[in-house]
Amino acid sequence: MAHSREWKEKNRQMLSTALRNSRVIGVASIRGLPASQFQQIRKKLSGVADIHVSRSSLLKMAIKDVAADRKGVEALETEVVKDQTAIISSQQNPFQLFRALEKNKTPLAARGGEIAPADIEIMAGETSFKPGPVVGDLQKAGIPAAIEGGKVVIKKDKLLVRSGEVISPIIAQALTKLEIFPLVAGLDVKVIFEDGLIFRRDVLSVDDAQTVRDIAAASAKALALAVKGRYFTPQSVRFLIGDAHTRAVNLSVNASIPTRETAKLLLSKAAMQATALKERAEKA
Repeated sequence: MAHSREWKEKNRQMLSTALRNSRVIGVASIRGLPASQFQQIRKKLSGVADIHVSRSSLLKMAIKDVAADRKGVEALETEVVKDQTAIISSQQNPFQLFRALEKNKTPLAARGGEIAPADIEIMAGETSFKPGPVVGDLQKAGIPAAIEGGKVVIKKDKLLVRSGEVISPIIAQALTKLEIFPLVAGLDVKVIFEDGLIFRRDVLSVDDAQTVRDIAAASAKALALAVKGRYFTPQSVRFLIGDAHTRAVNLSVNASIPTRETAKLLLSKAAMQATALKERAEKA
């Protein structure tokens, strides 16, 4: 669709303003994302992020417009692909934004011709189908279907499509019948920019819970090392003082040095020794 020069300039200014005033800028692919689901995602993210879709040339121009004010933002240009890219502006930090975008992804049925994002495997077991033509349809797709006890069953596990392979139309139809949706509909984040830094998916997709567990484990090991090595820190000093106190008490008791803390222990020790001595004397 042709647009007037006035429309292009207005759109460019709007994009530039959004990117200049946002805390973070994201670049995401919208390849294969149905328009209806795109609108649902945009609505759900209202107040969290704004999604801007325009011609790649205008998106790149907008990025260049803010490059003078935001060091490093020009690196986003290479991520903009013709007519398949959305620019995201938000005030949240990169990790919060990434989680919000991932949370709004939904399963999507295959139509045929798509690339499998992961292995597609059919598990053995009963289906909800009644005996009929569906058995032949499943078999054509390479699914070992049969009729047993008046029910359509999958005889054994079957790997239909490996990750990275093309999903054929026949397999796509069979998967839809089995209510298996192998694709994911949503904004596929490529990078997110903040304060001159570019965050890619491998960084943004860290497991928060696992990271917390790793930090806790590392902290515990560091504390144990500090205590064992007699290294004083705000965390280890309490344990080191406690250990020193215990050693001092033991030394005082073993050396028979009376103190406020050891007097009772020494009296108890003396009483036990006296009792033992009395028992020996009586046996002698």
